Amino acid sequence: MKTLILIGLSLLSITFLTAQSAEERGLQIAKAADKADQGFNSSIVHLKMTLKNKNGQTSERLLITKTLEQTTDGDKSLIVFNSPKDVKGTSTLTFTHKIGSDDQWLFLPSIKRVKRISSNNKSGPFVGSEFAYEDLSSQEVEKYSYKFLKENGTLLLVEQDPVDPKSGYTRRIVTYNKSKGYRIEKIEFYDRKNSLLKTLTYSNYKLYKGKFWRAGTFTMVNHQSNKETVLKFSEYNFEANLTDEDFTQVALKRAGQ
Repeated sequence: MKTLILIGLSLLSITFLTAQSAEERGLQIAKAADKADQGFNSSIVHLKMTLKNKNGQTSERLLITKTLEQTTDGDKSLIVFNSPKDVKGTSTLTFTHKIGSDDQWLFLPSIKRVKRISSNNKSGPFVGSEFAYEDLSSQEVEKYSYKFLKENGTLLLVEQDPVDPKSGYTRRIVTYNKSKGYRIEKIEFYDRKNSLLKTLTYSNYKLYKGKFWRAGTFTMVNHQSNKETVLKFSEYNFEANLTDEDFTQVALKRAGQ
C-alpha cells in the first residue's frame, strides 16, 4: 500500500510540473534572477562609453554610476558624466518603482538646472547613446508580464511584455543563464511596431563577493539605425555604504558641478 501511495504522489508531482504554464515558468525564472542578486546594498562603478555611428566613427565618454538597493521598491541610481567637456557634469537620477512609472531627473550644467524627465519621453535616447532612459531602470519583476519560450542547455529564453503603456517597447526577449545565478546574457528589444529594434549583449562577467555577477561589457546594437553603444565597466566597489542622502536632487546637482 505504501508503495502505491508513493507512486501516486510521484505521478502527482510530475503532473503538477508539466501543468505549469509558460507564464508561470517565465515569472518563476524572473523571480529566481531577482532573488539571486539581492543583498548587494550599494555599489559604485566607473565606465567608458563608446558611441559608434553607422559609418563606424567613434567617440568616447567617461562616467560613474552609483546604485542603492531598495527592499520595498525599485533601486535608485545616479549617473554622472566626467568627460568630454561638452557633456561633463551632465547627471541623471533614477528612482525605479516596482509599480507605476519611474521618477527620473536630469541635471544640465550648461543651465545649472535639474529637469524632470517626463514618463512620455522615457523611450528617448540617453545622452545620444543607443540606451533609452527606461533602460536605466533596475530590473524589477513587477514591471513585466512573462512567458517562457524555450531552453537551450543552461540558457532560458523568456518573453517580457512591459506593463507600462508608455514604454517604448512592446516586448523583450531575455536570455538567462540558470547555471550562473540566472544572470542575464542577452536582451532583444522590440519597438512599438513589434519589430526588432535593439540587442543588448552582456559579456566579460565577473563574480563579486562570491554571489553577485556583474558584466564587464554591455554592447547595445541598434538594428534599425546601425549605431552601437558599448559600455566597459571598471572594478565594482560594493563597500561604499551609500545611503538615501546620496540619491537626492541636491546630490544630483552637486555631483554635476
